[in-house]
Amino acid sequence: MLIDLPISIVVILNLIGWPIIQLPLAWLFTEFPLSWFTAPKTRKWEKNGTIYDHLFSVKKWKDRLPDGASWMSNGFAKGKLESTEPEYLQRFIQETWRGELCHWTAIACAPVFFLWNPLWADIVMVCYALLANLPCILAQRYNRIRLRKILDRTTKK
Repeated sequence: MLIDLPISIVVILNLIGWPIIQLPLAWLFTEFPLSWFTAPKTRKWEKNGTIYDHLFSVKKWKDRLPDGASWMSNGFAKGKLESTEPEYLQRFIQETWRGELCHWTAIACAPVFFLWNPLWADIVMVCYALLANLPCILAQRYNRIRLRKILDRTTKK
């Protein structure tokens, strides 16, 4: 801890810190041009998406995650597939990458909390960052692979 603060202030900073970080990040990422978000190719270790279901059972819980993009005026709702048109699917794929990067950025902000927390609380803050963001990242990756399969089938017809 670099800054010694009263425990009441530390608790308040910890409670309001994450929303103060994540909400502006979400807004900022929705404001970035879509052209910045060219999703990477599926990696071999992802086993065509099956790893996400086999290891994490993503299919069972992904629909319970909140869709934060729908809270933003420029957000792209990813709760359900609205179309199988290639342009829409390509946009959806880009939006999954945008969302994934936003969640990775939120995790990367965890060290901010190291400024005023003792080591044990630093660990709690990192655990929170991972627990709050990794499920979203896993769902984005899982959905992106599924969307690419649909896009491939659609464009081959």
